[in-house]
Amino acid sequence: MRRNRNIKILATLGPASASRERIEALFRAGADVFRINMSHTKHDALRAMVAMVRDVEAETGRPIGILADLQGPKLRIGTFPGGPVMLETGQSFTLHLNPVEGDATRVQLPHKEILSALEAGDRLLLDDGRISLIVTEAAPDKAVTRVEIGGKLSDRKGVNVPDTQLPIPAMTEKDRADLSAAVEADVDWIALSFVQTAADVAEAKKMVMGRAGVMAKIEKPQAVARLNDILDVADGIMIARGDLGVELPLEFVPGRQKEINRAARKAGKPVVVATQMLESMIDKPAPTRAEVSDVATAVFEGADAVMLSAESAAGAWPVEAVATMNKVAEKVESEAFYRSIVEAQRAEPEPTAADAITAAAHQIAENIKVAAIVTYTASGATAIRASRERPNVPILALSPVLKTARRLAIGWGLHCVVVEEAKDLEGMVDQACRIAWREGYAKAGQRIIVICGVPLGTPGATNMLRVAMVGRMSD
Repeated sequence: MRRNRNIKILATLGPASASRERIEALFRAGADVFRINMSHTKHDALRAMVAMVRDVEAETGRPIGILADLQGPKLRIGTFPGGPVMLETGQSFTLHLNPVEGDATRVQLPHKEILSALEAGDRLLLDDGRISLIVTEAAPDKAVTRVEIGGKLSDRKGVNVPDTQLPIPAMTEKDRADLSAAVEADVDWIALSFVQTAADVAEAKKMVMGRAGVMAKIEKPQAVARLNDILDVADGIMIARGDLGVELPLEFVPGRQKEINRAARKAGKPVVVATQMLESMIDKPAPTRAEVSDVATAVFEGADAVMLSAESAAGAWPVEAVATMNKVAEKVESEAFYRSIVEAQRAEPEPTAADAITAAAHQIAENIKVAAIVTYTASGATAIRASRERPNVPILALSPVLKTARRLAIGWGLHCVVVEEAKDLEGMVDQACRIAWREGYAKAGQRIIVICGVPLGTPGATNMLRVAMVGRMSD
């Protein structure tokens, strides 16, 4: 089950893919991590999906990551008893806190947090940005607006507030219950929706207590503005381009995608590019050329992973969508100019022993043509720092901790193997040579680089680099 690419693939499970047979087919087609969308998943279904993934993991002998994606606060308008209405550009339209019957001049907005935060000149976007309103008068119980972009509006459409930081937490009561259920089900990552500040991430991490990685979804301008603070706290980042493309002008999204990707790589945090990557494959067996270019762009940027949403969760061609993404990634990474583009985006090492060691491993790998870099890691820190360097040789992440190996499945270039805990340094180096040979990454007579922390098992203490020769193996 060795992948012939460095970037990883997340596949969302749903009605089209939530069976044992389909999950195995998705994994064999190229999925490295499975996403469970808690917006549409009850706790019993969550546990069933996790069990099926773990069954596939046991059969294939490869650590597989699972990410539970929290819904986050859903802000919606009220209803229109008379049916959908048409808002005309330039007209006045009022949003009321208290219940009112919606019509072409008004509707309820049952979110006092929004109304209390609005000021004249702020924008409100309805129905995924299809309708745009400008606030002309703001009060705690209502907001009078001018319709900037009109259109048809119907019941319970979503509301985005791009210009205003809302005094609401990223987690609702539903999210807290879902997070607890996901951690108890032994998922590896929690994705936190609608993050605005680092404090939102800190709250989730306090609940998780180290039992899973917390991935901040960047989908609001407020999060982009505080990206570095969020990166300091989060374990990973997801560029959720759907809502980000609603709250920002669309032409800004490609630039923000590159900004977020490079900042995450500099910080040594895994970054996932998500939303509408192969959207047409929901109902067609082949993607558009533009979609292929979108996936290729993420690969060229050196992102850790790309994600499929409805394509694998509810589409007619889930396995084919994963196989297509896998094929595109493999081809892009084989292009002659791929390495030069990835190298050009390389961040300078941070002034730490771990970064100095992993940067040296990258340079030595290029100078003496080693077969692979092998990291021995209990917490995952050594492997993530090695992945940050984006070396031109394979990275084997050996860990005696199954949960660590599963979490690392999302990291760029990491081939994760669960191993017995090494008793001493010499035993660990011998183990590294044997596994590099067994997994097909090195032949007898080739050299590998081994990096780890000494004493062994000390979290975050990467301080040793050794070049070892792979001998002849008998098994």
